[in-house]
Formats: sequence, structure tokens, C-alpha cells
Amino acid sequence: MQFVVAPTHPCLPGHFPGNPLVPGVVILDHVLAAIEHGHVPLGALRLPQVKFLAPLLPGVAATVVFDGAAPRWRFRVLAGDVLVATGEVVAA
Repeated sequence: MQFVVAPTHPCLPGHFPGNPLVPGVVILDHVLAAIEHGHVPLGALRLPQVKFLAPLLPGVAATVVFDGAAPRWRFRVLAGDVLVATGEVVAA
């Protein structure tokens, strides 16, 4: 699933003024939305491991890629060839 965080997103002015970066929580929100897009609503989830490896800039397309299936998904978030984040989501 691909997503782009618009440069006008309300989280950006405070993260960081003059040099906006997409906050990790917004990236994770898109990861969870991608999981729910292919499944029924999942309810409680755990994120036992998440690493943010590179910044994601507003207006840059990112892609969520999954390895695995319910109830445990490993994910990668890529902006082109750049690995932005990796982690694991586990359904409770």
C-alpha cells in the first residue's frame, strides 16, 4: 500500500519547524491502515519492535510492504529504495 503525507498535514508545523519530517506515529498509522485495509478491524494490537531508520519527508511517496499474515505481520516502509522503518505488528 502506498501513501503520501501532504505538506499541509497538521502534524508538520511542530515536527520540526522549518524542517518538517513525518512523525513516526503518522507512519505507523499508515502501517495499521494497510493491515486493516485487507482484513476486518483488528482490535487491540501490539508493536513489539519498531525501528525508524531514515526520515520521511512530506510529499514523498512511501510504500508499506508486509511479510507474514495474521496474527503477526512484519513490515517495511520504503520511500523509493530507502528503508524508512521496519517492525512487527501482533494482533492481541
